[in-house]
Amino acid sequence: PELPMPEDIPVQEPPSAAQMEKLSPKMQRWLTRMGPFEMRPVYPRDELNPTKRPPNQQVWFRLTQKIGDDVNMHCAMLAYASDFYLLGTTTFPHAISYYQPNVQMASLDHAMWFHRPCRVDEWLLYVLESPTAQSARVLARGSIYTRDGILVATVAQEGLIRVLPEDNEN
Repeated sequence: PELPMPEDIPVQEPPSAAQMEKLSPKMQRWLTRMGPFEMRPVYPRDELNPTKRPPNQQVWFRLTQKIGDDVNMHCAMLAYASDFYLLGTTTFPHAISYYQPNVQMASLDHAMWFHRPCRVDEWLLYVLESPTAQSARVLARGSIYTRDGILVATVAQEGLIRVLPEDNEN
C-alpha cells in the first residue's frame, strides 16, 4: 500500500508520568522496558483514550541495531516481532485498549508463513486487519512487506479478549 515512509512518521512519545500513574504496575513495567524494535504506527491511536475505528492498521518496524547476515536469526526476530499489534488491531471497533485494567487478552494460536528472506534491521511494513471479533474470540491477519513492497511473510493469530466488569479489575 502507498503510505508515508517511516522517516516521515514522528516517533511516538511514551505516556507522561501522570498518565503512567493511572496504569497498573504490570502495564507500567511493560511500557518502560526498552525492546529491541523501533515501531512507527502510520496512524497511531491514543491507547489511553481509544475511539472506535476500523479494524486495520499499518506499522513500520525494524531492529534498533544491526545484526549479522544469518538468515535464521532474521527469521527468528521477524517471528518475534510478528506478535506485536495483532490482538490490539482487533480492539479498534470496540474502543477498548490493552491499557485498560479490566481488559484481558490472550493469544490462542499464532501461525506464520515465510515467503522470502528479509532483513529485520531494515524497515519493514506490517499491514494488519481483523476480519472478525465475536463472543470474546478474535482473528487478526498480517502481511509484512519490505520497504519496496515485496511480501516477505504472512501472519494469522486467534485470540481471546474479555472485558471484565469495572469492579472486578484484579
